[in-house]
Amino acid sequence: MKFLIDIGLSPKTVKFLQSLGHEALRASELDMARSKDKEILEYAASNDMIVITADLDFGDILAHMRYKKPSVIIFRLKNPSSEYVNSLLSSALSSIKNLLEKGSIVIIEDYRIRVRELPIK
Repeated sequence: MKFLIDIGLSPKTVKFLQSLGHEALRASELDMARSKDKEILEYAASNDMIVITADLDFGDILAHMRYKKPSVIIFRLKNPSSEYVNSLLSSALSSIKNLLEKGSIVIIEDYRIRVRELPIK
């Protein structure tokens, strides 16, 4: 899978995903550190990437614009350390892979995972 990691998450998550064999870039590597969320979504969609973020605005934009892609993983955690984020990603990716490929918003919280297929109606 190909991932675009939003600026609010650690570069360690990029390296972690790469170590699992995925393509992963941080928004800052694409000179998108100051880009608007909508621009990040459009870039990810046109490059068949999945956005990983801790910014809830991405879900709102997808819902409002009725986009079918890109998929977005949103973390809502009390302790968003890179180690914790990476641990949760490691355990969740295999079970959400098909949903991400179809187009979904996946919200990963401390004790649950919620999924909404795109477009949100």
